[in-house]
Amino acid sequence: MASTPTTQQSKTDRGSLDWLRTYFPFLVLIVVCIGFAAFSDQFVSARNFETVLRQTAVLSIAAMGGTFVILMGSIDLSVGAVVGLSSVVVAYFMQIFGIVAIPSGLIVGALIGAAVGFIYAKLKVPSFIVTLGVLVAGHGMMLHITEGRPIMVRDEFLRWIGSGSVAGVPTIVLLAIIAFLIAYFIQNHTVLGRSIVAIGGGEVVAQRSGIRVDRVKIVTFALAGLFSGLAGIVLVSRMGAGSPTAGTGLELDVIAAVVIGGTPLTGGMGGVAGTVIGALTIAVLSNGLNLAGVSSYTQLIIKGAVLIAAVIVSIDRKKIGIIK
Repeated sequence: MASTPTTQQSKTDRGSLDWLRTYFPFLVLIVVCIGFAAFSDQFVSARNFETVLRQTAVLSIAAMGGTFVILMGSIDLSVGAVVGLSSVVVAYFMQIFGIVAIPSGLIVGALIGAAVGFIYAKLKVPSFIVTLGVLVAGHGMMLHITEGRPIMVRDEFLRWIGSGSVAGVPTIVLLAIIAFLIAYFIQNHTVLGRSIVAIGGGEVVAQRSGIRVDRVKIVTFALAGLFSGLAGIVLVSRMGAGSPTAGTGLELDVIAAVVIGGTPLTGGMGGVAGTVIGALTIAVLSNGLNLAGVSSYTQLIIKGAVLIAAVIVSIDRKKIGIIK
């Protein structure tokens, strides 16, 4: 049967949209870099490049977990609170137990993530509502633990994580690379990764194909919490303290990084490789705007506009009603 002009046009439009979704992260990053390089000599310096990489570390690590959640068609608004709470817990326990308290950040993150996943999967509460509640409660717990004051950390090993380097590469950048490699392996070479993508593509179909959807949801949120816990450790190592305001607003940067990286809020496509590009774009954008002397208020407006543009390009409108 011959193709009609309408059919051919729809195929062309779909192909153009797929091309745009694939290369949109790179195009945005290139345009942002060229734009700031044209207006500031400081932007293209080696020192500033290292600064951008350091700024990307916390965001990219947290965004690895955020990618899995969004790939599944869910949303996580608790990322900033979990990262901040993990950093505060590490700072608090290091005053008592020293260096052995560092893994406490991972434990806190994973436990919170598992609890969120359980409420979401078993009690059927939308992920938006559950994680919004954790966002509020998490910041309250941070204020309670710190009593509104930063908890200083003077451990040399933690300081090395935050400001040291290995063979000239910042330690926190190496940790971010390791986190990416682990996330990439999970997504592309494990049953869990394939199950996450399948659920994002269609939960009912995934369940009928034998995937234990509830279990995957719980494990996915626990995994996201684990990455947030690692990001919290990196954050406290950079700051040298557990701050009561740590991680504030990070959840929006994580969502922006994931979406700019080509993973639509509807899930089922995209992945962690694009998220790294998205995180770099957010970091470059913030860095360039700071060098240009743009106020923090204006920066929020610009970031919001970029996020909206990324959502418009990446979202699958056929699934717009099933974001959970």
